[in-house]
Amino acid sequence: MSLLLDLFAGKLLDPGYAEAAARRGTAGETTSRKGRLGGGGVLLVLLLVGVLLAVAGAEVRRSEPVAAERRAGLIEEIHLRTGETDALQRRLDRLRTETERRRAAALARSDAGRRARQRLAEARAAAAGAPAAGSGLVITLDDAPHEGAEGDGGHGPAAGRVYDQDLQMVVNGLWAAGARAIGINGQRITPVTAIRTAGEAVLVDYRPLRAPYEVSALGRSHELKDAFAGSDADRWLRRLQERYRIGYGMRASDQVRLPAAAGLRLRYAAPQEGR
Repeated sequence: MSLLLDLFAGKLLDPGYAEAAARRGTAGETTSRKGRLGGGGVLLVLLLVGVLLAVAGAEVRRSEPVAAERRAGLIEEIHLRTGETDALQRRLDRLRTETERRRAAALARSDAGRRARQRLAEARAAAAGAPAAGSGLVITLDDAPHEGAEGDGGHGPAAGRVYDQDLQMVVNGLWAAGARAIGINGQRITPVTAIRTAGEAVLVDYRPLRAPYEVSALGRSHELKDAFAGSDADRWLRRLQERYRIGYGMRASDQVRLPAAAGLRLRYAAPQEGR
């Protein structure tokens, strides 16, 4: 009878079961609280990220006018320095002309001087040290329109630009066609001229040039045109024109004028003694 009484009274439940049931109840309450806290933490993190993005966007918008102002100042400084350099170059050309006039007058006073003057003139012409003019061929290259170069085979806008190797190809092709003298945008090409790219600028003897590029060559215009047409350089440029829409044109001219090379340094070689 006592066993039945204990059963109905709930005293037969093992104390270990009671403790486990109590622990489960406590863990459930803790998990519920953690879930509520976790949801609040996610919301807090998202709120902080949104605030950071808003602050970053405001800083970018605030810094854009400053960056544009600095860029405009740099461009103005570049134009100013370029103008000063061009003015100095014109002054140098005038002084060279005056020096050449006085030297020619001094050499003309004797037979030896006249012979030296003739040899010097031939050497200066070969080294692009004297101005040249006459008939010839003018090849024009220009960057492609931005809307035409965009998305061409995944190359992007840069694929439609004229690079240093393109100008090198044209110059070498004109020499091979029989040109007597060559210039690019008024810059005379010498036997030691460097044509290279620095950033987005094409440099000819370290002077930046802008598109469009006019490559002028002195010689018999029709012979130059016939020899250049169909050459490796001509085929290269036509492929660039078809694929990237680079501007490419060719015309004969009777009024090609090329200045003397700037900053020309004459160097001489002599055999070493004992060899």
